[in-house]
Amino acid sequence: MAKKDKHVSETPATQFLRHAGVVFTEHSYDYVDHGGTAESSRQLGVDEHQVVKTLVMQDERAQPLIVLMHGDRQVSTKALARAIGVKSVEPCKPEVAQRHSGYLVGGTSPFGTKKAMPVYVEETVLALEKICINGGKRGFLVGIDPKLLSTLVDAKPVHCAL
Repeated sequence: MAKKDKHVSETPATQFLRHAGVVFTEHSYDYVDHGGTAESSRQLGVDEHQVVKTLVMQDERAQPLIVLMHGDRQVSTKALARAIGVKSVEPCKPEVAQRHSGYLVGGTSPFGTKKAMPVYVEETVLALEKICINGGKRGFLVGIDPKLLSTLVDAKPVHCAL
């Protein structure tokens, strides 16, 4: 990583990972509103395809779910809905996403969420050697083996990338 990492205080996500015995790396960057994965990957010197965003969405019954997607790709909500057997999927409003996850939008992690939600991961994410994913705070990513997503949060692979 190009930038020197600074210590970040414990988050529910890092507590979850430590409790599970997961080895992970910590990567801090200067959070920029609406900068997204393009900004974090630029600052950290990581390919944006390896930076995984955590998106809180909901189905037609307003049941929340999490989608993990490559930073440089978008979610096809139609393909996702078909893959998980619901009529429709849409992103949650930021305040609703925060209520479900316990995290501020821009700092949402799939680990240590306030509410248990089903987690879906773009299948090609699982083929990567390592990913950087939000560590539960804006401006903070953790580096992990993506294969751990299946065991840690029971992430189900789907094809929904655009």
